[in-house]
Amino acid sequence: MNALSFPTWVIHISSILEWIVALALIWQYGERTQNPAWKHLAWGMLPALVGAMAVVVWHYFDNTPALAWLGRLQGAMTLLGNITLMLAGYSLYRMTRTGQT
Repeated sequence: MNALSFPTWVIHISSILEWIVALALIWQYGERTQNPAWKHLAWGMLPALVGAMAVVVWHYFDNTPALAWLGRLQGAMTLLGNITLMLAGYSLYRMTRTGQT
């Protein structure tokens, strides 16, 4: 595990945990308000989480060339996550235009 320093590992792991907590809280808010736009946001966050986990696994194994596909997966999931978050943001925008909470 010497691909990253200890402080960098702490930042990576805490960022992933923070993303999971944020996703769960947004999902719960969507359930409480009965507004599907908030659940769309939670679903939109998942690809970014998958990407983060993929690259952390790759770093855990010292960036082994055999696992380089995890780096490409991370890039693809970041692209997909940016698109899904954009769509979820638009869904939330539409929700505010119709006066829902």
